[in-house]
Amino acid sequence: MLWLFCWFVLLLKSLGSVHGGNITYDGRSLIINGHHKILFSGSIHYPRSTPEMWPSLIGKAKEGGIDVIQTYVFWNLHEPQQGQFDFSGRRDLVRFIKEIQAQGLYVCLRMGPFIEAEWSYGGLPFWLHDIPGIIFRSDNEPFKFHMKRFAKNIVGMMKSEGLYASQGGPIILSQIENEYMLVEAAFHEKGPPYVRWAANMAVGLQTGVPWAMCKQDDAPDPVINSCNGMRCGETFAGPNSPNKPALWTENWTSFYQTYGEETYMRSAAHIAFHVALFIAKKGSYVNYYMYHGGTNFGRTGSAYIIPSYYDQAPLDEYGLIRQPKWGHLKELHAAIELSSSPLLSGAHTAFPLGELQQAYVFKSDAGECAAFLVNNETSDVKVVFQNFSYELPRNSISILPDCKTVIFNTAKVSTQHNTRSVISSQKFDSIEQWEEYKEVIPDFHETSLRAKKLFEQMNTTKDSSDYLWYTFRFQHDSPSAQSILNVASCGHVLHAFLNGGHAGSAHGSRQKKTFTLKNSVRLRNGTNFISLLSVMVGLPDSGAFLEHRVAGLRRVRVQGKDLSNHPWGYQVGLSGEKLQIYTDLGSRQIQWRRFGISTHQRPTWYKTTFDEPAGNNPVALNLGSMGKGEAWVNGQSIGRYWVSYRTSKGNPSQTWYHVPRSFLKPKGNLLVLLEEERGYPLGIFLDTISITKVCGLVSGSHLPSVTSWRRQDGSGKIYQKKPDRRPKLQLDCPPKHIISKILFASFGTPSGDCESYDIGSCHSSNSRDIVEKACLGKNRCSLIVSSHTFGGDWCPGIPKALLVDAQCS
Repeated sequence: MLWLFCWFVLLLKSLGSVHGGNITYDGRSLIINGHHKILFSGSIHYPRSTPEMWPSLIGKAKEGGIDVIQTYVFWNLHEPQQGQFDFSGRRDLVRFIKEIQAQGLYVCLRMGPFIEAEWSYGGLPFWLHDIPGIIFRSDNEPFKFHMKRFAKNIVGMMKSEGLYASQGGPIILSQIENEYMLVEAAFHEKGPPYVRWAANMAVGLQTGVPWAMCKQDDAPDPVINSCNGMRCGETFAGPNSPNKPALWTENWTSFYQTYGEETYMRSAAHIAFHVALFIAKKGSYVNYYMYHGGTNFGRTGSAYIIPSYYDQAPLDEYGLIRQPKWGHLKELHAAIELSSSPLLSGAHTAFPLGELQQAYVFKSDAGECAAFLVNNETSDVKVVFQNFSYELPRNSISILPDCKTVIFNTAKVSTQHNTRSVISSQKFDSIEQWEEYKEVIPDFHETSLRAKKLFEQMNTTKDSSDYLWYTFRFQHDSPSAQSILNVASCGHVLHAFLNGGHAGSAHGSRQKKTFTLKNSVRLRNGTNFISLLSVMVGLPDSGAFLEHRVAGLRRVRVQGKDLSNHPWGYQVGLSGEKLQIYTDLGSRQIQWRRFGISTHQRPTWYKTTFDEPAGNNPVALNLGSMGKGEAWVNGQSIGRYWVSYRTSKGNPSQTWYHVPRSFLKPKGNLLVLLEEERGYPLGIFLDTISITKVCGLVSGSHLPSVTSWRRQDGSGKIYQKKPDRRPKLQLDCPPKHIISKILFASFGTPSGDCESYDIGSCHSSNSRDIVEKACLGKNRCSLIVSSHTFGGDWCPGIPKALLVDAQCS
């Protein structure tokens, strides 16, 4: 009976989890246990969130129709010092993958080890820079040795935990290298051999699952070449072999944001169009980059990248569902799933329906049929397909799972919109709350690292700090006290100090690699001490010969005299960093002073404590009153802030900085800020983030939910369980919230959209009453968009829509 008991325990353990089994592929798709699959994947990077967030993020992705979670492996996070590995906390890759498996999803593991990913140094550990004779990402023995060693280490760890599909685990696909074709030509004859070596090395690790190379048209067999970008249905030349499937490893749901830039917005309709087009052209794997972007905690973001990463993804930075993007893509996934049988087994044909219209048809021997009708025109058109007339909105694709019935159109977004709101929990506006510590400004006498040249910054700091002090003495014996300090830098920020006082600041940008500080300064007769603080806002993350990139000061002149080869003294990092005053222990080792007790000096450290806000909504610090620096909560960095660097519209690129609940304790949380400029901590707020408004706009021409459709086994026919072709407007508040107020309701011809609206020329006067009766006090409600719902047709012959904006509380 013991064997029966053991078998029963194993059976229970396996329920709800993924067992990949045999993974192969052909020209149509990946094949899992003998079954062709169309797969939708979402990128969620484990270190950009916390282990406590992972179950919810993965669960919401699954609910949104995602089959696969894709992640990079972050080499510099796991091996920050050569031979010293760390897989704890947010670095726990195995725990992350096992959580994905427990929720029944697959995994795509992008090994890199170069990843770019807007991650510091492209994911490569900086100690690689100091390996003799190394040239990154080329046919170079030192680099290949360490790359293979790391890849073997990760693969070995995955194998030891039984995580490859060939072992019954969830990993069905891996990637080696990343977008190498963009830099390959720079390496001349050393490029192509490296591609072949990387592919052979990866395959030789014998994971039992396929490997891919993205943006690598010549990926060697059996490695699959894949596409990255926003429009792979248009730009991808296709697999480089008829035996390989079409994979899209990065479908950018928005775009990364740098300091000084506005947020890039990509609509749900635009994403859905290009996904549908890729599938229509026999694509079988689409990954959303990112599905959840998360946060670049600490110093992990690359040059000029803000901590908030892909906040416009279907799951926002805090893990909240972003509508309509999440819901519209869920509908798309359901429509593809309903069409999957003919898509995977049917013969594929394509033919024009007009000058800018196309039909893509999949028809199986059993008679199953699915079609995609594409309209690339900027106006609505009517087309005839299989003797039936179809209206196609501009720039849209209609999906017909039976080649007759339109169940989804990429431009018709019926999913509600939601609005993220900020609720202030605490204001740090009392002088008594704050203490400060003045950062020591070193002069030449206080430095031990000396040279008669300007050091390159990254090679000097070894990624141990964003900061490098350059100090020198200058003898001034002229009767004129006024002089010009001229400093050329290829760092990111520069703060100048003369005899302990601030003498000017300047900075570059993501596009402007070098900048100059040119200020008039007042010298004293005799010896002057000049200290220049060069600041990096992340290491570079891309480009050929990354190991040869330079940063820091390039030229220094005073009174026109070039001092670049003058005696210099250096200090790596700030005194507060070395003392770790942002930790509880380090904070107690120094003498803090009462806030504002002395004249302001930059840089300055500020300290206070606070209690955790009630509830479970995400928490963020509003640092809108600050300048530039870094913030820590209970010793954990929530990232660099740079509020003073405004966009062209005059806005900060980021104001709220995520504080994960797992960073907090109920009482007495330590908040420490390093402020480089003249920030005002009394203007900081502690806020909670929630969805407080939901809005829907649905017209009579919209379609019912795809989930109402079913496919009849064997016949290929589709049907509705409860036949009703009338569209519905559905509103859903977050869990434990109800619709407490109808802010606007109009059935007729409302003008505008969920961002800005008004009553149009045709309006049902009882719109608000009917919506309030159906929705108030409920977590969710649904209204059929028809004249019957609103008691009659007030404007005969006019197409109508329903727009409702509601408050959740």
